[in-house]
Amino acid sequence: MISRRTILKRLSAMPLLGGFIGSVAPLQSAVAATALAPRNLVKELGIRTFINAAGTYTAMTGSLMQDEVMETIQAASKEFMMLDDVQTKVGEKIAALVHAESAVVTAGCFSAMTLGLAGVLTGMDQKKVEALPQLEGTGMKSEVILQKGHNVGYSHALTNTGCKMIFVETVEDVEKAINEKTALMWFLNIQSDQGKIMHQDWVNLAKKHNIPTMIDIAADVPPVENLWKFHEMGFDLVCVSGGKAMRGPQSAGILMGKKNLIAAARLSMPPRGSTIGRGMKVNKEEILGMYVALEKFVGQDQQKEWKMWEDRVAHIADAVKKVNGVTTETFRPELGNHTPTLRIKWEPAKINLTTKALQEALRNGDPSIEVVGEQGGISLTTWMLKPGQEKIVATRLKEELSKASV
Repeated sequence: MISRRTILKRLSAMPLLGGFIGSVAPLQSAVAATALAPRNLVKELGIRTFINAAGTYTAMTGSLMQDEVMETIQAASKEFMMLDDVQTKVGEKIAALVHAESAVVTAGCFSAMTLGLAGVLTGMDQKKVEALPQLEGTGMKSEVILQKGHNVGYSHALTNTGCKMIFVETVEDVEKAINEKTALMWFLNIQSDQGKIMHQDWVNLAKKHNIPTMIDIAADVPPVENLWKFHEMGFDLVCVSGGKAMRGPQSAGILMGKKNLIAAARLSMPPRGSTIGRGMKVNKEEILGMYVALEKFVGQDQQKEWKMWEDRVAHIADAVKKVNGVTTETFRPELGNHTPTLRIKWEPAKINLTTKALQEALRNGDPSIEVVGEQGGISLTTWMLKPGQEKIVATRLKEELSKASV
């Protein structure tokens, strides 16, 4: 086969006459395109891809970034920038979008919590920054108050600073727990129905004792209003995931809130070393990509998106209900993943199929499909589906349920 070098050598030796000049570039482009054809690493490495009817789970790599986000990431990758400059300029734009005093892009929501508390503990004192997570003998406070019902593991992000968690249930418990060591009062939104003290009362209690507050709303958009609701309620710091509904980089999140606390949190962030946040690096591409994703999310037609999700759910429900013994229920979780969700159940006497067997059949099919297993059935969402995939999901579910009919 003739090589690209030979082709170009022969072309350069030919006379540049009339229309020939215009024919060289397309041929060069064609040769270059062939030479630079991207590798399909997913296929090469044998990595399973699937239709995501489950939701924005980290184990399933969250969400898919939109074209505008990827274009931003690719463009940013071709230029050098000062990391702090990127964070400052992007932070100003994000803060305006979410109605906060200040904001910074972090390595996910978990990272936002660690860094936010670090800022509360150290303020702008560089010696304290470098001392974390060693609190004893530093003059820093060392306790975080949270409700027992909010203790589901994510508070580990707070213990990374060296702080001790103090669990409470009632207002009286809070009053007794507050002391000179209390650094922060933390609230987990997705578990708010599992606590006895609601958002505003929590904030009011903290303000009464001049204690900063932080809320984790990792998976709590939509609705889009939650991006500013908690600032307006009085929370000092708000932490959110970037790679879920907003479809930013999966490894990005946002810490937003009071200007002085964000400035202090940044002292524990890269590019600085000798800090607990040095490993929580966010590159320029992710920072800029997160901004574009947020901007697009805030600006999109929320009602139109919701209607699209509902139509997809209805299409799947209509298909599976045609199988005798199948029932469906459409609902929207009030806390976390607040989108139209479909629950599918079936009568064991009419359909001989377990939840696990259905999940495995969908997972091992072509294309592979992921749904959520529940007691006596499954549930699924449609907001992570690509256009048209609801038809595939509907067809495959109907096939597997029909095959198992008694």
